[in-house]
Amino acid sequence: MIDIEIELFNLLATALRAEYSPIAIHGEQVKTPATFPCVIIEEKDNSMYAKTQDSGDLENHVQVMYEIGVYSNKQTGKKSQCKEIMATIDAEMKELGFTRISINPVPNLESATIYRLIARYRAVVSKDKTIFRR
Repeated sequence: MIDIEIELFNLLATALRAEYSPIAIHGEQVKTPATFPCVIIEEKDNSMYAKTQDSGDLENHVQVMYEIGVYSNKQTGKKSQCKEIMATIDAEMKELGFTRISINPVPNLESATIYRLIARYRAVVSKDKTIFRR
């Protein structure tokens, strides 16, 4: 299986920590973040890209989809903080070769005091970990 999750997480975490320290960054869902702002980076899909599958049934590319959530609980400006952090993430993901397929505010069912944005990105990744928009 072609897997870039750790590399992607480390790249985004480094960029975000340089810009927004302190910031909590997780690689899996947490019910309610303990500290804010918080970013959750999850690979939601990793499927064989059939167009480049060879006769030996080997995968040469995979199509991946990442979901990235940004959470803020600031008294004032939590929406602005989420958007600012998401703009940094969006620029990093585009530079890596990902295509943004959506970005939406999502109600946080655990607490109305937390603002949350969710974005999804897609790309095709080769076995040498080169990222292609499509």
